[in-house]
Amino acid sequence: MKTVTLYRPFNIGNALSDFDRYLETFFGDSPLSPTDRIFNRLPAVDVREKEDAYLLEADLPGYDEKGIQVHVDGGTLTIESGQADQRDVSPEKDRDAEKAKDAFLIRERRSAPFSRSFKLPENADPEVVTASFKNGILSLEIKKRSEAQKRVIQINA
Repeated sequence: MKTVTLYRPFNIGNALSDFDRYLETFFGDSPLSPTDRIFNRLPAVDVREKEDAYLLEADLPGYDEKGIQVHVDGGTLTIESGQADQRDVSPEKDRDAEKAKDAFLIRERRSAPFSRSFKLPENADPEVVTASFKNGILSLEIKKRSEAQKRVIQINA
């Protein structure tokens, strides 16, 4: 396997989520989906392959680098947030804050805790992962093992 793949262990939540997406393709929002769909969105991720590394970029608007954790466990890379920024508060706290301040007329910008995992390819080196965060984009560079990189073999005459 030479690509980074989304790691989704089977559980009932994944099955319901898949079913929900299936219904949405036909009918729009599923009647089984929660009323506030914003909280169920996972960050969009792009994965590219270079000759010596894999590059993963995740869109995380509303988060800062202090609220994001990246860890590797065996061959699985996980990106998660324990808490979102100050815009994300529980519904109870949100209602109390609205009473104290001006009420929102429209509120679509929310951030919620999330977790996304990716199974690393065999040629990835989980010991050499670098991360940077700028303008709401988390960038990870996962180096390939040196023995897995392409080499030119000299042919002797």
